[in-house]
Amino acid sequence: MARTGFCDSKPLLDLHKKADERRAPLRPWANACGPIDRWQPADAEESRMAPVKMEPQRRWERRLSAQTSDGIIMGYHDSVGACSLDGCVDEPVLLYPPGLQGLHSLQALVPSLVRREVEMALEKLDLIWDRTYAWDMFSDMMRTQTRYSFPNTDLPRHFTDATRAILVDWIIQVHELLHFQEETLYLSIHLLNRSLRQIKVTTANLQLLGMVSLFLAAKKEECLLPEVSGLCNLMDHTYTRHQLLRMERKVLCGLKFDLSYCPPLHFLLLFASIARCSAMVVWMARYLLELSLMEGPCVVFPPVQLAGAALCLARQVLQEPLTTEGEAAWCLVSSIHVGGEATLRIMHILASAAAKAHTRETCATFIKFSSPETMHVSRHPGLKNASGLLGVCT
Repeated sequence: MARTGFCDSKPLLDLHKKADERRAPLRPWANACGPIDRWQPADAEESRMAPVKMEPQRRWERRLSAQTSDGIIMGYHDSVGACSLDGCVDEPVLLYPPGLQGLHSLQALVPSLVRREVEMALEKLDLIWDRTYAWDMFSDMMRTQTRYSFPNTDLPRHFTDATRAILVDWIIQVHELLHFQEETLYLSIHLLNRSLRQIKVTTANLQLLGMVSLFLAAKKEECLLPEVSGLCNLMDHTYTRHQLLRMERKVLCGLKFDLSYCPPLHFLLLFASIARCSAMVVWMARYLLELSLMEGPCVVFPPVQLAGAALCLARQVLQEPLTTEGEAAWCLVSSIHVGGEATLRIMHILASAAAKAHTRETCATFIKFSSPETMHVSRHPGLKNASGLLGVCT
């Protein structure tokens, strides 16, 4: 089974290789942002030396989160009509909604510095051929992350968070068995969450819905797909091939054939690269982020906040000393996922989940991240004491 894309462990753990030693990307990052139909210059080096301003700058906007009453996240919008007689304004324009006029100026946060770091991080992660398009990709991620957000954690009748956690744990096991990419897992859980809220499914067909969600995510992300008969075999032939395909049509119609999603994993690896995090911190954050898939309260938070909270908690647990440059880089990352008490709430949820992970029946993620390839992060001593972790978070 081919394992390509941006979640492979080898390029992830070596973010600071020289440009000439890094491999070329094997697949586009199509799930996070759509194709960009633009002319690309033949000489990429010349385009980097003399970039041409092709579109108006994206401008920063601070706005209240729709999901939380206290969180504040960064948003973007196109600067249409923001031109003066001398041409387009290059300085960022900071807009404050009613009630936020008392906040201090955000001039210290971003524009040019964050843009430069984002472009460098995307290039280190082998996600772009030309740095010219890096900011467009990141802007699209920020704009589309809340497109399919959930206003609350309510599930349909007869379904509970415990039932959903068991199903997600089983999907993680099947995902690991089939050697799918990590993006496939996050997309499948997102499709499952949307399907539970938009189509009618009985308890008897819940496992079938989970398999269909994984199958649709694989069609979106994978190069090679398993046979439908093989998927039925993984469900111990509880459902027939006809039932699986019929459920697939039902889900696609219910979701209006829209399978797009920008997963928190993309933000996590991007933030980790900007913040110069070590491999241990990255693996710990990935473990905590995957635990959030089984936590029902986490579905209401946007991906950027989930990624920021997981990375922040990983740094708190490991307590790795940072250089002056590392501290400055972390402050820069924190300016992107501003969340206030919302971030602390996510950290509390993840800390409790990590402390109980080894005692739960749904322990697929714990086992997955206890291997040498993941640096045994799920068995780290700092995760065992929930009260200690919660004390660190506050």
